[in-house]
Amino acid sequence: MKILHIITRLIVGGAQENTILCCEAQVNAGHDVTLAFGPIYGPEGSFKSKAERTGTKLVELPSMRRAILPLHDLRCYYEMRRLIRELKPDVVHTHSSKAGITGRAAAWAEKVPAVIHTIHGLPFHDRQNPLIYHAYVKAERWAAKRCHKLVGITQAMCDAFAQHDIGKAEQFSVIPSGVDIKAVTPPSDTRARVRQELGLRDDQPVVGIVARLDPLKGQEDLISILPALVKKHPTMKLLLVGDGWHRPVLEKMVAQESLENHVIFAGLVTKDRVMEYLAAMDINALPSYQEGQGRTLVEALAAGCAIVGYNAGGIGEVCIDNVTGKLGPVGDRLALAQNILWLLDHPQERARLAQAGRDHMMKHFDVSIMTSRLEALYHQTLEEHRSRQHSR
Repeated sequence: MKILHIITRLIVGGAQENTILCCEAQVNAGHDVTLAFGPIYGPEGSFKSKAERTGTKLVELPSMRRAILPLHDLRCYYEMRRLIRELKPDVVHTHSSKAGITGRAAAWAEKVPAVIHTIHGLPFHDRQNPLIYHAYVKAERWAAKRCHKLVGITQAMCDAFAQHDIGKAEQFSVIPSGVDIKAVTPPSDTRARVRQELGLRDDQPVVGIVARLDPLKGQEDLISILPALVKKHPTMKLLLVGDGWHRPVLEKMVAQESLENHVIFAGLVTKDRVMEYLAAMDINALPSYQEGQGRTLVEALAAGCAIVGYNAGGIGEVCIDNVTGKLGPVGDRLALAQNILWLLDHPQERARLAQAGRDHMMKHFDVSIMTSRLEALYHQTLEEHRSRQHSR
C-alpha cells in the first residue's frame, strides 16, 4: 500500500508524534510511506530527525504555512497535487487543520482512492476572533465533503465537528492517539535520580506541565494560582517543560510575582528527558483551553504521575474526574488550585487515581491499538472504493 501523510508543521507536538508513530508502524508493516510537511522554524523544536529514523520518505512543502495566506495556500494546493500525481498513493491521510484543508482538496481533485483526515484538535475555539472562527467552520465543512473518512482522536472531537454540521455520521471513527507504553515508562529509580539533579527533596511537592509555551496551553493559569499553592506548600516547585513564543510573557509573570524560586523553566528537551521530568513530578497539570486529547496526560500516567486538567476538548476522556484524575471547568482557576491542593494533601488517593489512570491508559491508548485500527480503516475505505468502481 502506498500511503501519503500530510501535516502542517513537523514541530514537537502531540499531533506530530502521533503521525510519526503511524508512519513508523506502517513502514514496519511493509508499506511505502511518505510524510509531507511545511517549513519547521521557531522555538517549539523539530521532530524531523525523529521522522527520518522511521524510514519514512520526507518531503518538505515550502509553501505550506500555518497562517491563512491565500497565495501560499494556492501554491501549496498545486504542490500537493503534483506530489500526489508523482507518488500515486492509495491513501492520503491528512493531519492538522491547514494541511487537512488543502491536502484533502488536492487528494480529492486527484481522485485518490482513500482520503482520510484526523482531527487532532479543533481549529475553531471560543478565544478566536468570530470572523476567524466562522471561517474555519466553513472551511472544515467544505473539506469534509472532500474526504472519505474523518478520524477523531477522542469522541469529543467527532462530536464538536458534528455539532457544527461538519461531515456525515458515516464518515466518523474514533481512534485514540496512542503512545508506545514501553518507550514512555521510565525505570523505577528515575524519580529519585532526577529530583537529585534538580536539587529537590523526595517529599518536596512538584507540579508540572509538558506543553509548548502558548496562551492556549494554560501555563499562565498555573503561574497565577502558584502563590496560593505556595502559601499551603512553601517548598513547592512548578516545572514548565517545553518552549515557545509565549515564554517571555510567562517569565515576566514569574518575575512580577517574585516566584523565581518556585518555577523551573526546563525548556525544550528530548523525549527521554520529558519522561524523566514526568516521573519527578507529583502532579502533571494540563489546564489547556483547546486540546484534542492531552497526549502528555497519557504519558504522565505511564510515568506514574497523577493528572489534573480542564474539561476542554478530549481531556476528559483521559482525565476522568475522580476516576483517573481531577477535572475542572475550563478557565476555572479556583477549581484548578483546589484540585491540585487536594491531590497534594491526599497522597494515598493521588496514588490510587494515578494507578487507575495507568490501567485506563494501557487499555485504550497503546500505540498498537491505534495503528491496527488505522490499518483496518484504510483497508475498509479502499474496499468501499473498489465496490463503487465495480458498481459503475
